[in-house]
Amino acid sequence: MQTMLARAAAAALFVLMMGGAADVPVARAQEDVQVEGEILDMTCYLHKGSTGRRHKACAEMCAEKGLPIGVLTEAGEAFLLIEDHDNPEPYAEARKLAGRKAAIAGRKYTRGGSTGIMVLGAKEL
Repeated sequence: MQTMLARAAAAALFVLMMGGAADVPVARAQEDVQVEGEILDMTCYLHKGSTGRRHKACAEMCAEKGLPIGVLTEAGEAFLLIEDHDNPEPYAEARKLAGRKAAIAGRKYTRGGSTGIMVLGAKEL
């Protein structure tokens, strides 16, 4: 019994020291956006700069494995694509478009230097 109380006290102290989980603010979407570009697998793009037709098969394989995907615009901006847990189908459609040009509609979020788009619609161009 003492061990369980000690563990509970340690866990409570940890949460207090970390500022409490409830203190982490939920990000609000900065804006609704629509972007066009190549659907990337972010792993190969960030690691090796891989894009284009020569990388299409790999992008499809990585997206199918569940690795992160993004969209690269013609202006050179890369956005991480994220799933809306309440509506996962548009993100699933974006994953199927890996290595292809697509239009992505969604909500843009930025946190800690990372920018992502919660996918609300995806269609091949």
